[in-house]
Amino acid sequence: MPTHPDSFLSLGLTPVSLRALEHAGYATPTPIQGQAIPPALEGKDVIGCAATGTGKTAAFVLPMVERLAGKTGIRALILAPTRELALQIEEHVVRFGGPHKVRCACVIGGVNMGPQVQALSAKPQIVIATPGRLIDHLDQRTVTLDGVEVLVLDEADRMLDMGFKPQLTRILARVPKERQTMLFSATMAGEVADFARAALRHPVRVEVTRSGTTAERADQRVFLVGQPEKTALLMALLAQDGDSTLVFTRTRRRADKVTKALLRAKHAVACIHSDRSQSQRQQALQGFRSGRFRVLVATDIAARGIDVEEIGHVVNYDLPHVPADYVHRVGRTARAAASGRASSFCAPDEEALLRDIERFTQKPIARTPLPRDSEVFRTEMARQAEPGRQPPSHGVSQRPPGQQPGRHARSHPKPNRQGGHAHGAGEQKPAHDAGPKQGKPATVFSGGPRRRR
Repeated sequence: MPTHPDSFLSLGLTPVSLRALEHAGYATPTPIQGQAIPPALEGKDVIGCAATGTGKTAAFVLPMVERLAGKTGIRALILAPTRELALQIEEHVVRFGGPHKVRCACVIGGVNMGPQVQALSAKPQIVIATPGRLIDHLDQRTVTLDGVEVLVLDEADRMLDMGFKPQLTRILARVPKERQTMLFSATMAGEVADFARAALRHPVRVEVTRSGTTAERADQRVFLVGQPEKTALLMALLAQDGDSTLVFTRTRRRADKVTKALLRAKHAVACIHSDRSQSQRQQALQGFRSGRFRVLVATDIAARGIDVEEIGHVVNYDLPHVPADYVHRVGRTARAAASGRASSFCAPDEEALLRDIERFTQKPIARTPLPRDSEVFRTEMARQAEPGRQPPSHGVSQRPPGQQPGRHARSHPKPNRQGGHAHGAGEQKPAHDAGPKQGKPATVFSGGPRRRR
């Protein structure tokens, strides 16, 4: 099998798919597409491991719609960890499945179940779902999976990290054992490998980049910075150019505080996290895609599933607790053939996290001095130093005197009851797809006590 075919014509796709690819502007297959599509067309199980932004979605959607053309009823199930990723997959299925008369239904949390029930009752060939909402439909008997022939687990490592393993186990028990299973992910950690061995049969392994490899064209750098200097540093970086910028924070509260600071500085900014309603999240993403918002501040629910072209700059305002999340964050820039930058802010209490990231990626990140001479940086620090103003701790505890740098943050978060990790301040809520409960308004800039979730 060729490592990187020159055209989609050599992959065995039908003229219908080739015309759809041409209409969508796809010229040549990416490595993951070139290696995964042929065995997938043959009905073989596939494990695909490639860096984010390399075309994994088309690699499983194209062979799926080819195999389902002319069939009726629910024949395929695609599981994704977040609503945003599920909606992105839906766009691909509509684009490539439409010419084959293959329809889909997307069932995600945070929106009314009524329209989803109607879509499912129309018996689409493909169901795209987040695990929590699919369990809701299974419990209410609004969907049956007895006819599923193809199962796709997209970003499986993220689903397991978010604590979805109990839901995945329940779902796998409801689909036929005789099926084609494809598992795609940008990383292939131990837990994912164990899950793959249990769920797949003699899979073809396609690994075009080593697990843990970051986007090659992303210029990565890290700033060793104090917690109170992070906002000033972010504003100084934004003043250097006009690139679209995606800013990652560890918790919802920090995302709100950073957004508030950028709004005060007159930046066009939107915010996305699990306390925002689905409509608010979609409006933020659409505004970011269209250029209405130059800056999008997000928690890790946006690390995967954001399909935005030409994101020039990714900023890790907080380092992630899980090193694999760094790979996915950086993967939001330098997608396909584009280039981009990734800047990470490392406070003293995050030094152990930085070491873990460099060990995971097997690559040191260049240290960059702070732009202390920047007028924007100095102005923001002076504003924070005004009499009576508390420095912005953002809820991060400072290191006690005498404690070694990074000593406290050495280990990863403790697993939660579902087997995932407790990301900051309860960001992920696996039982309901990390989203707000239906009917409860989202709090955007709340500074008061947080309710138990």
